[in-house]
Amino acid sequence: MRRLALAAALFAACASPAFAADPVEGDWLTQTGSGKVRIAPCAQRPDRLCGAIFWLRDPADARAADINNPDPALRKRPILGLLMIRDFRQAAPGRWTGGRIYDPNTGKTYDSKISLSPNGALKVEGCILMVCQAQTWKRS
Repeated sequence: MRRLALAAALFAACASPAFAADPVEGDWLTQTGSGKVRIAPCAQRPDRLCGAIFWLRDPADARAADINNPDPALRKRPILGLLMIRDFRQAAPGRWTGGRIYDPNTGKTYDSKISLSPNGALKVEGCILMVCQAQTWKRS
């Protein structure tokens, strides 16, 4: 009986649909080459995408704190490991909108959208009102 239950459980697991990662998920080198961001489902909301800084080219930057943050309570948090993009909702495969991006260089947060370009690069746009500026990130 135990073998039958185990076989049924294995069959059910194999028959379940597998969900493929969205093409924007993964590790990305920023446009300046100074850092890498890992984009993946958000920890608390797996239907959304988030991204954290996991590598910085300059070792001094890797020890740096978020000194430009407008919230004095957050100015001592390290840049390395910082969640810089959050809460993106999927608009289509490879295209995410409605998120926010934080720039630790300025301490500002922008409305943002990200999309995979046909050449495999990631277009990252930060917007204030109707004005957007884009960066191109390369897969790392």
